[in-house]
Amino acid sequence: MERRLPVKPKVLVTRSIPEAGLALLRERVDLEVGPSRGFMSREMLLAKLPLFDGVLCLLKDRMDREALDAATRLKVLSNYGVGYDNIDVPYAMAKGIVVTNTPDVLTEATADMAFALLLAVARRLSEAERIAREGKWAWAPDFLLGADLHGATLGLVGFGRIGKAVARRAKGFGMRLRYTLARPSAEGDELGAVHVPILEDLLAESDFVSLHVPLVAETRCFMNAERFHRMKPGAIFVNTGRGGLVDQEALARALNEGWIAGAGLDVFDPEPLPAEHPLFRAKNLLPAPHIGSATPDARNGMAVCAATNLLAVLEGRTPPNPVPA
Repeated sequence: MERRLPVKPKVLVTRSIPEAGLALLRERVDLEVGPSRGFMSREMLLAKLPLFDGVLCLLKDRMDREALDAATRLKVLSNYGVGYDNIDVPYAMAKGIVVTNTPDVLTEATADMAFALLLAVARRLSEAERIAREGKWAWAPDFLLGADLHGATLGLVGFGRIGKAVARRAKGFGMRLRYTLARPSAEGDELGAVHVPILEDLLAESDFVSLHVPLVAETRCFMNAERFHRMKPGAIFVNTGRGGLVDQEALARALNEGWIAGAGLDVFDPEPLPAEHPLFRAKNLLPAPHIGSATPDARNGMAVCAATNLLAVLEGRTPPNPVPA
């Protein structure tokens, strides 16, 4: 009798990711990879979803109820990223779909980006570069004065993997560390970081505020006008989490009206943010195009992690990084 070969599970990667991850999938699944530039259209995604057992998706792929209802044979959604606000996780789990993400592998790169923004805004590097290129400057004692980091207070809103990694960098600069929206931790004690139970107290005493909380329904527009008013007039705000955490109109007012001294943002809502948005009229804003994890090590690590998670579920094993219920 003819022996039938096992049927490989069908997997969709919605857009090309680093080969380190794709190579893990090619031998073990029937693989389809989306565009190498740009993203798969919504219409195409909805048409393809019924055909696949596993999907490796990216932040731009909105996996809401409509998409999950279309994915009639889907067993696993492997998100290429640590955040998963693009996925309706409770609905996916109710349908028996395992959702995974890629923590850890992008922690250090994203912490580097947060601290780079903090330094650059403090020392007005964007403004300084423009002036230097134009050649319209002369040194003077009060020329382009910035903010000192040494001895300043850094308030970390959230103290997870990335928040702690930022704290380690700040400790090396001799900053005073405060954190909130997290339980007191032994690692905080080791870093000399003081737990502040009340968010508003932390905002009021911090010279720099760095945001490190996940985007969920309860944290949308978490940093609003009232909270920006709580900050010091000379304070600097940094966000490398999700754009939806910030009321961007309120931040535009905070910057343009001098409620705070400056901001560094790697994330926006939507992305890209329209060029005519009031935020971009603020000279004390340093924007970046969501490049927090943009290093070869981080992006390759994310690809391997996402592929490993997906394969584990399809092969009947527990994935290393399941999203909690």
